[in-house]
Amino acid sequence: MNHPARLAAAVLTATMAVLTTACGSEGGDSPSDPIKGAGSGDGKTSASPSASTSQGGVKRPEITLSKDFQADFENWTNSDPKLQAILNDGREELRAKYAAIIEANPDSDAVVFYNSDATQATARKWIRQFTDDDDSIVGKVRVFDPQVRLSDTGSGVLFYCVDERQASTKNRKTEKIVKTPDKPESLIQYRLRLDKSAQGVWKTTSLTTVPGACS
Repeated sequence: MNHPARLAAAVLTATMAVLTTACGSEGGDSPSDPIKGAGSGDGKTSASPSASTSQGGVKRPEITLSKDFQADFENWTNSDPKLQAILNDGREELRAKYAAIIEANPDSDAVVFYNSDATQATARKWIRQFTDDDDSIVGKVRVFDPQVRLSDTGSGVLFYCVDERQASTKNRKTEKIVKTPDKPESLIQYRLRLDKSAQGVWKTTSLTTVPGACS
């Protein structure tokens, strides 16, 4: 495996995306089929907030990305408040991991906040593959095509796509930049299951990524 090739969350070959090859699926089983009848984002705005706000009486951690890295969430809205809450916490789970890489902090409280016990360890392992080598991330990712629904058991099911072709890794010491290849595998579909905690937070309980599924 090529050392720098690794940003999303799936084990791939050395020719795959810079952001994708660092780690395997997080947690246990997650939905493997496209969501049927799911509500997708119905807004037309791009959302990339610099901090979380209090929602439903729950104080969420502040998450700030550096000026050198941008995560654009397109059409990340839904008319159903319950589904919007899942979208919000699913978005912040991803932003928390990006921020932890940038801050070189694999033990980030925000990562813990948005992940269950089942996914915390894998999330930390992925982040450490950057921090152990003193790498950060720069550029831009586009997060789009969200599909969200509630399962029969009450869990949240969230699929979305991440386009990493404009993102790169950057070494903090040498400042060497490694760009993400412009390949179909650099567009990754994330498949999450989220369960609502007693505090009202939709925590990620399983996560699978499928490179090339959004091309």
